Amino acid sequence: MKLLQSITVGSLELKNRVILAPLTRCRATIDHVPTPLMAEYYAQRASGGLLIAEATAVAEGCSAFFTEPGIYSDAQVEGWKAVTDAVHAKGGLIFLQIWHGGRACHSDLNGGKIPVAPSAIAITNDMAHTQNGSVPYDVPRELPDDEIPAIVSFFRQAAANAKAAGFDGVEVHGANGYLLDSFLRDGANQRSGPYGGSRENRARLLLEVVDAAISVWGAGRVGLRISPLNSYNSMIDSDPVALTTYVAKEASQRGLAYLHVMRSDFLGVQSGDVMTTARENFHGTLIGNMGYTAEEAEQAIIEGKLDAVAFGVPYLANPDLPERIAANAPLNEANSKQFYSPGPEGYTDYPTMS
Repeated sequence: MKLLQSITVGSLELKNRVILAPLTRCRATIDHVPTPLMAEYYAQRASGGLLIAEATAVAEGCSAFFTEPGIYSDAQVEGWKAVTDAVHAKGGLIFLQIWHGGRACHSDLNGGKIPVAPSAIAITNDMAHTQNGSVPYDVPRELPDDEIPAIVSFFRQAAANAKAAGFDGVEVHGANGYLLDSFLRDGANQRSGPYGGSRENRARLLLEVVDAAISVWGAGRVGLRISPLNSYNSMIDSDPVALTTYVAKEASQRGLAYLHVMRSDFLGVQSGDVMTTARENFHGTLIGNMGYTAEEAEQAIIEGKLDAVAFGVPYLANPDLPERIAANAPLNEANSKQFYSPGPEGYTDYPTMS
């Protein structure tokens, strides 16, 4: 199968094109330090071509999930080093997804600190899940232009910390309504000035962060994830295809290792074809994500529509997913009740074929 063949991605040679999608699992400590259980989880899945670790906070005070990991303290770097060591011992490669929660953060999770966003517009199509239960999202504080350089610096330092932790590269999280995506799409970004208005201005912060990551790693070890259609976290854009075209062109000009595109909408509200324009305008490795079966992934690669596929829920429930695909074996069913719960159940206890 093409899906199981090796591929050069940026500066790396991947043993296959089965990618572990970044999946928030909430198994870090309350201080956002990765745990030994996380090292076990990622090492179990090391037979994939590339593991993309979960959304990881670049700075203190931008938590959106309570026990998601961070990459801004020495303890967090050491915790992640145990993860990367475990993956490398199994012959795997792993990138860290660097992330700021933006308006999806909540004051209850961050010591009363009000979250920041491009505009003072709250998420309304969901509730924030905190240690105090489900609560409405805060109306965020509009991030002033003069505070934006500090945000870029947080990402640059996070990229450096990821290198110190032994990762093989980083993925910039520009998707799903978090800070960078909220600047990118005009439903959430209604500001004026250099970071609002035109498509170029709205993409400015995302591209500044990408450039900061490149300054640490080189373009061949930096990826970018976008979700132009996803309405999760109250997101929408007036022209997602044109937005994808612009971002794909900019990513291609920078020589990024890959562009990782979420092709649809979790909530089924918005639709459109963003993969075709991504393929036409990005000339590196294109990774598709959301709802692909192994069969569809194989056909898409054969037809040149993309180069690799990131699997989420199927990989979560099948630590040996590449081997199962090779054997045409049945897949374990995922238990959604344990997606975000603490402990090994529904995390490291899914059986392999053996």
